[in-house]
Amino acid sequence: MTLNQLCYFQSVARHQHFRRAAAELNLSQPSLSRSIALLEEELKIRLFERSGRNVHLTKYGEIFLAHAERILNDVAASRGEMHQLAGGDGQVDIAYVFPLADSYIPRTVRRFLSQEGNERVAFSFHQSYTQEMMAGLKAGRYDVIFGSYVEDEPDLEFIPVIRQELVIITPPDHPLTRQQAVSLRDLQDYPVIGYERNSGLGKFTRKIFGSHGLQPNIICESPDENAISALVAENFGIALIANVEQLKNRPVQVLALTGTSLEHTVYMAYTKNHYTVYAVEKFIRFIQDQRTRL
Repeated sequence: MTLNQLCYFQSVARHQHFRRAAAELNLSQPSLSRSIALLEEELKIRLFERSGRNVHLTKYGEIFLAHAERILNDVAASRGEMHQLAGGDGQVDIAYVFPLADSYIPRTVRRFLSQEGNERVAFSFHQSYTQEMMAGLKAGRYDVIFGSYVEDEPDLEFIPVIRQELVIITPPDHPLTRQQAVSLRDLQDYPVIGYERNSGLGKFTRKIFGSHGLQPNIICESPDENAISALVAENFGIALIANVEQLKNRPVQVLALTGTSLEHTVYMAYTKNHYTVYAVEKFIRFIQDQRTRL
């Protein structure tokens, strides 16, 4: 059974006449009759009763027509959706680390959608950790992700999009807030809340500690800046953390480091040499154009 046979069957059922159906389909009448005969032979049931030059559906043909029309409608809908995806419309599946949810992602996507020709692009949004996002990107669940750089990923393209200053945060009345200068070595003297060690920033901050010969007393680990700053606000410890916008809404003191300048870079990543629809290509180009703002 082919889609063509379903179309031929539907046309004959609508016209109740082989000649008129053949004219609509731009087929010869013998070719159309042969196709319907093969369909009936395959189904092992009579679909039409002949009455002179006219035909009408058998009760079994009525049942089969309902199935045929449902299939053809689904095909038409899928074809239309594929045409939308291939054109300027379409969907972009993005994933990003939690700190980008408050401001960067909503504002960036809004700027993209405000550009002429992008208004009908749809987005699906997912928040996760870099490790999970990388797996989702490779599996095709995401088109683009925003997170930490990951080494030894030759099939992925990483584009820097945000640079975040690293700062020390403390409770408001902490002794460090009374110092004129705060350095990384001050982390040695107090309990520290760290990023989860397998996260992008967890690996990054531990690399910093090692390169400076530090072994801070990390009493617990947390996944992101929201969770870490909440623990610091309750005086569980202090933290070396990315200076994200969410910190403005926390009762913590943000202290800039002296003697060193540390930054963490957030990257956009996507799969190299991988087919993507036009909407995804446009979004990637749009993000690349924003690099001038770094």
